Amino acid sequence: MASAITTLAEDAPTLSAANTGFMLICSALVMLMTPGLAFFYGGMVRVKSSLNMLMMSFISLGIVTILWVLYGFSLAFGTDSGSLIGWSSNYVGLSGIGITELWDGYTIPVYVFAVFQLMFAVITPALISGALADRVKFSAWALFITLWVTVVYFPVAHWVWGAGGWLFELGVIDFAGGTAVHINAGAAALGVILVIGKRVGFKKDPMRPHSLPLVMLGAGLLWFGWFGFNAGSWLGNDDGIGAVMFVNTQVATAAAMLAWLAYEKLRHGTFTTLGAASGAVAGLVAITPSGGSCSPLGAIAIGAIAGVVCAMAVGLKYKFGYDDSLDVVGVHLVGGILGSLLVGLFATGGVQSDAAGLFYGGGLEQLGKQAVGVFAVLAYSLVASAVLALLLDKTMGMRVPEDDEVSGIDQVEHAETAYDFSGAGGGSSLRSTAVPTPVAAASKKVDA
Repeated sequence: MASAITTLAEDAPTLSAANTGFMLICSALVMLMTPGLAFFYGGMVRVKSSLNMLMMSFISLGIVTILWVLYGFSLAFGTDSGSLIGWSSNYVGLSGIGITELWDGYTIPVYVFAVFQLMFAVITPALISGALADRVKFSAWALFITLWVTVVYFPVAHWVWGAGGWLFELGVIDFAGGTAVHINAGAAALGVILVIGKRVGFKKDPMRPHSLPLVMLGAGLLWFGWFGFNAGSWLGNDDGIGAVMFVNTQVATAAAMLAWLAYEKLRHGTFTTLGAASGAVAGLVAITPSGGSCSPLGAIAIGAIAGVVCAMAVGLKYKFGYDDSLDVVGVHLVGGILGSLLVGLFATGGVQSDAAGLFYGGGLEQLGKQAVGVFAVLAYSLVASAVLALLLDKTMGMRVPEDDEVSGIDQVEHAETAYDFSGAGGGSSLRSTAVPTPVAAASKKVDA
C-alpha cells in the first residue's frame, strides 16, 4: 500500500513554469482579440456609428470580467450538476483557490485556467454586437451582455468543456470554441436581430465601411491573437498538439482568405480588402473546433470550404430580409457550423484523440456527435437570446429612436464623434472666420 501511494504521488502533475508562462501569454493574446474585434467592426460601420461599435466590444471586457469572478467560472467549470451546469462554492469570487493549486490533470494553476477561459467569455458576447450595429441603446446592450452570459454562455461552456457536461461526455470535439463561442454568438445574433428589426434604410441606403484600413488592422490583430485562442486551448505545450493547432490555424486562415477572394473575383470581378479580411476571419472560425483533430492538408480543405461557403452565406440576409449588419451570422454561425461538422470528415484519429472522421475510416459516428453539438447549441442560443432581447425590448426598449439612429448613434449615446474636423481648416483665424477653407467646407459634406 505504501509503495502504491508513493507511485501515485510521483505520477501526479506538478506545476510547470513553462506551461504556466505559455498560458499566461496565450491569455493575453486572447484578450487582445477583443480590441482587435472592436477595430474590425468599428471600421466596417459608417462614421456616425464607429465609436459605439468600439464601445460595444470594450464594455464586454468590463462586465464579463466581474461576472466571471463573482460566479461565471463556478457555473461554467464547477462541479457538474445534472450535466447542464456547474457550481463550486470555492470558485465564487475566486476566493477559495490556492495560488499553486493545479487545474485537475494539468500542470497550470487554477488561476491561469480561469483567466484563460475568462478571455473566451469576454469575446463571445462582443462577437454578437456586429449584427446590431447602428441601432441599439448602449444601456440595453450592457444589460443584455449581463443576462446573456449568465443564461447562455456559462451553461453552454459547461456543456462543451466542463467535466460532466453533456456534450463533453457525449464526445463532441470542440478544440477551442466552434460551438461554445462561434455558433453560440452567431445564433444569438440571429435571435436578437429578428426581435429588434432592421436598420433605417436597410437595402435602400449605402452602408459602406467608413475605414477599410481599420478593418484590416482589426483582422490582423484577430489573426495574431487567435494563435493564443487556438494553440493555448490544449492548456500546455508538452506533447506537440498545441503546435499542430498553431500550424493548422495559419494554414486554414490563409486558405480561407484565398478562397473568399477567388469566389469574389469569379462572382463580382474584383478582389476586395473587405473580402480578404472577412475570408481570414472565416478561416479562423472554421479551424477553431477542428484544428486539433486534422492534418495541415485537412486544414487547407476546411479553410477553403469555409472561405467559399461563408462568402456565399453573407448574402443570405438580403434574400431573407434579416439585417445582420456586419455578417456575424454569415461568418461566425456558418463558419462555426462548418468547422464543427467537418471534424466528422477530416479528423485523423491521431492528433488530439483517437476519434477518426469519415475520410479516415471512422464512419459517421463522430459526424453524428458533432451534429448533435451544433444543433443543440444553435437552438438553445437562438431561442434564449431572442427571449432575452424581447424581454428587454418590452421593458426598457433596445433600439434608439429613429431620429437618433439617422443622426448618428455616437453623438446620442456617447456625446462624441470618431473624427474631429473642426481644426482641419488651417490658415489665420481671420481667414477661417471670414472665408471657409476648402477643407472645412468639404468636411461639412462628409457622408455620416
